[in-house]
Amino acid sequence: MNQYISDSFLNQDSFFWKIKNWVLAKWRSLPLLDRWLFGELFPPLLFAVAAFTVVSLSVGVMFDLVRKIVESGLSAQIALQVLILRLPSFLVISFPMAMLMATLLAYSRLSANSELKALRSVGVSTRRMVAPALVLALLMTGLTFVFNDSIVPNSNRNAELILNRSIGKAVATEIGEDIIYSRKGLITDTITSQKRRGLTHLFYAWKFRNDEMQEITMVDFSRYGYIQLVVAKKAFWNDNEGKWDFRNGKIVTLSPNGASNTAKFNRYLYPLDKGPIKIAELPKDANDMTVLQALKAEKLYSESGNIKEARRMQVRIQEKFTLPMACIVFALIGSSLGAKPNTRTSRSQGFGLSVVLILFYYVLSFSFSSLGVKGTLLPVVAAWCPVIISMFGGAFLLRQASR
Repeated sequence: MNQYISDSFLNQDSFFWKIKNWVLAKWRSLPLLDRWLFGELFPPLLFAVAAFTVVSLSVGVMFDLVRKIVESGLSAQIALQVLILRLPSFLVISFPMAMLMATLLAYSRLSANSELKALRSVGVSTRRMVAPALVLALLMTGLTFVFNDSIVPNSNRNAELILNRSIGKAVATEIGEDIIYSRKGLITDTITSQKRRGLTHLFYAWKFRNDEMQEITMVDFSRYGYIQLVVAKKAFWNDNEGKWDFRNGKIVTLSPNGASNTAKFNRYLYPLDKGPIKIAELPKDANDMTVLQALKAEKLYSESGNIKEARRMQVRIQEKFTLPMACIVFALIGSSLGAKPNTRTSRSQGFGLSVVLILFYYVLSFSFSSLGVKGTLLPVVAAWCPVIISMFGGAFLLRQASR
């Protein structure tokens, strides 16, 4: 078997051999200047990815896993497996930061060694020098998006599932907590028979486990002046009836004149849609959703009349695209700062400067994101403003370095 695999790789007609030759041909077709600059960028990029990933993993996961090993009896093998599964989510954070540090270190070293000065003396512009960094950043942007949309959501869910099983927590086929579902529709005036549009139902469940809602409270406002409150221990969707099947609860009806009526039940069928289940099946954290899941969640919240959650999801959808774009932003800023004449930055200085710039960028992003969720700014504007502002800042630094 091993011999077969080895022969398949060495065979000149194999797919892998063709891919290798195609990559080498494309690499050799690049101008010598670009190949040289790419070679200068790759080592600090790998160093920066490793450095930021180790730091973020240590703070975000490793200490918590060590505590669980000591206190909860978690095995080292399971802890290592969880750590590996959580790795992609921290790589997504590290890629943009690594681009900043790599470009800053690489170009500042070339500037300090007068190599960029030599290129300028033969007519190579600063914009031409930083072009390979931007191309590499574009590749890292695509890689970040693929990781964030395709790999991170699944790996995070698997890590949580394995961790819960290993420490003895019950694992259900569906896991949802604090499910809140609101529904808008026509409210009927029982006196005039007129109808107006507004909030008709508000559904809350403590947990969703194995196709069953637990500890439910539902408020019905569909009849003007009347409020009906349904409280039940559990409920599930009845496919045969096309209704919710509430069990072991009571119904409290408040009439317009202030009178109330209470009735207990063992079973009560209610004609509400499957919206609560759709909400419960969505990941609680938008960072654990794919773009398609986030679009589905935004549509669901909009249809149910939950405008605030729909707006929050619209901001998060845009941030699925702006997060990878940070690679280009940081590459532009780092290469422009590093390409300034007579610049020399050590690895420790580069790391410190990178942390300051990264902190400024993400504070800016979080501030605009909050304004978008609040409704002060449109979601698209809130998500993309930090990128656009930072790109203008990078363009200004590039212009300064070109003088």
